[in-house]
Amino acid sequence: MSRARLTAATGLNRSTVASLAAELADLGLVEERAPDPTNRVGRPSPVIAAHPGVLAIAVNPEVDAVTIAAVGLDGTIAVRERVETDEVVSPEQTAALVREVVERWRGAGDAGLGDARLVAVGLAVPGLVRASDGLVRLAPHLEWADAPLRALVEEATGLPAAVGNDASLGAIAEHLFGAGRGVDDLVYLNGGASGIGGGLIVHGRPVGGVGGYAGEFGQNRPGIDAPGDRRAPGGVLEDEVSRRRLLDVVGLRLADEPTLAAAIVATGSPAVADELARQRRILGTALANAVNVLNPSVVILGGFLATIAEQDPDALRDAVAAQAMPAAVEELDLRVAALGEDRLLIGAAEAAFADLLADPIGDGPVA
Repeated sequence: MSRARLTAATGLNRSTVASLAAELADLGLVEERAPDPTNRVGRPSPVIAAHPGVLAIAVNPEVDAVTIAAVGLDGTIAVRERVETDEVVSPEQTAALVREVVERWRGAGDAGLGDARLVAVGLAVPGLVRASDGLVRLAPHLEWADAPLRALVEEATGLPAAVGNDASLGAIAEHLFGAGRGVDDLVYLNGGASGIGGGLIVHGRPVGGVGGYAGEFGQNRPGIDAPGDRRAPGGVLEDEVSRRRLLDVVGLRLADEPTLAAAIVATGSPAVADELARQRRILGTALANAVNVLNPSVVILGGFLATIAEQDPDALRDAVAAQAMPAAVEELDLRVAALGEDRLLIGAAEAAFADLLADPIGDGPVA
């Protein structure tokens, strides 16, 4: 935005904003651009923008692929790669893959990262991540337990690393930049290859719990009214509302989010419609429980859960309203993630940028 808008937004005087902008430019974090054309009388104000060469590496390991991206301070994704795997990767293999991909991007000339400044690596992991030190206590679908992922990635890449639960980071990304922007109380549910996770924003702040493990909606026992809807006796929510089950019914072994969504839209199979309806009914009960407990103003669904919602949003909304307390749904808005398949990567990048944003003039390690 322009220096004039920054002055108005911060309440600082013009000379202070100009001085701070110049300092950030000297640090290589922002750049001053020519002012936008205007018909206003007087001298137009220069525009301050995040420097496009300041990037974080974002990583999302999953059971069927590892997705790696370079994300800018402005939230744009400079380059992305999805590496599909035939078997789940270990923490050590994940760290080695990140090093390999980043080194290849570094050497790719104009098509790669070139002289970009890499700040840190952020990893969005589908599992329980200890907030105090980033230890992956348990990622059951990846078969990781007490994995020192942060240390492994730092050793492999030479960059600082930050590790968080994928859904919690997705909630932060959607709150800051997506469907939850400006919303102080929201519930986010993420549907991925490893199952269902969640994130909470309460009074404008992320809620992680005492150890950082809050939001594991997928591990709750689902309420299922119709006995014929149950597929996994004694199973948890993510056993019933499942990406794997959707892939099976459309006849796919592997697929990224857009491919699965397109396959569901393209099919006219009654079996697909029936499976979507079954999962939607169970998801509606789970969301109603969350609404009753937390009374959010917005519920955001990402990943394959967004695909389920988009096929019949009115049916999902009606299912939630029928099972939640009437007062709790009066102002409730159900939304799909606005950042699409970028949400976890942008959340991981936000974690990677955290130290820089907290202390822009710090002298921590930077590649």
